[in-house]
Amino acid sequence: MIDVLVVDDDFRVAEINAKYVGKVPGFRVAARAHSAAQALTAVQGGGIDLVLLDHYLPDRTGLELVHRMREQGIGTDVIMITAACDVTTVQQAMRLGALHYLVKPFTFAALRTRLDSYAALRRTVDRVGCHGVAQEQVDRIFGALRTTPAPSAPGLPSGHSEPTTDLICGVLHRADHPLSAHEVAARTGLSRSTAQRYLRHLEQAGRLRLSLRYGDTGRPEHRYAWVAP
Repeated sequence: MIDVLVVDDDFRVAEINAKYVGKVPGFRVAARAHSAAQALTAVQGGGIDLVLLDHYLPDRTGLELVHRMREQGIGTDVIMITAACDVTTVQQAMRLGALHYLVKPFTFAALRTRLDSYAALRRTVDRVGCHGVAQEQVDRIFGALRTTPAPSAPGLPSGHSEPTTDLICGVLHRADHPLSAHEVAARTGLSRSTAQRYLRHLEQAGRLRLSLRYGDTGRPEHRYAWVAP
C-alpha cells in the first residue's frame, strides 16, 4: 500500500481529498494535516510515501514546506493540489521536485489519473532496482509519470475536457460578480482564447449567464456569471 498524507487548511476539502484517495486501489490515507507544521511533523515521523499538498496554508506556503523538507533530507514524494495557478508557483513546484500539479477544483478522475501514474512510477523503479540503468530504463522511469489527457465528458464538444470545464465553473461559482474572459483566463492560468471557447459553450448550455458591459470604445465586453442549478 502507498501511504498518503493529505494536507489542506480546509477541513472539508481535506476530508473530500482523503475520500478520493481511499477510492483508488493501492492507496490509503495515513494522516491528514491542516498546516505546514503539522505536515512537517508527520513526514518527519516516517511512513509517508506521498504528500498531497495544498499551497495556501496558514503558517507557510506548501512550497516553503517542500523546501524545508528537502533541507532536512526528507525525500517524500509530493503532488501539489492547489488553487494556485500562476506560472511562477508552478515553476517553483517543478524545481522543488513535485511530481504532479493538480489545479483546484478537480474531478476524482483527474486525481486518480495522477495517483495511477505515481503508482506506475514506483513499480517501474522497483523493477529497475538500484543498479546502473540504461537510457531505455531511464526513459521508462520518466515516462511512467506521463498522464493521458482526460477525454471529453458526455455532452462536451470535441476538444473540451471535464477538468478544464470544472476549473472554469469553480472560478465563476466563487466570484462575487460577473467576469470577463480575460479575468477568467487570469484566474485559471488558461489562455484567453481557451477561456472564451469554454465560456461560450457553458453559456449556450445554460450554465452561465451572459451580460454586456459597454465602455468608452463602444464595443461591449462580454461578462459571465454562474447560474445556480
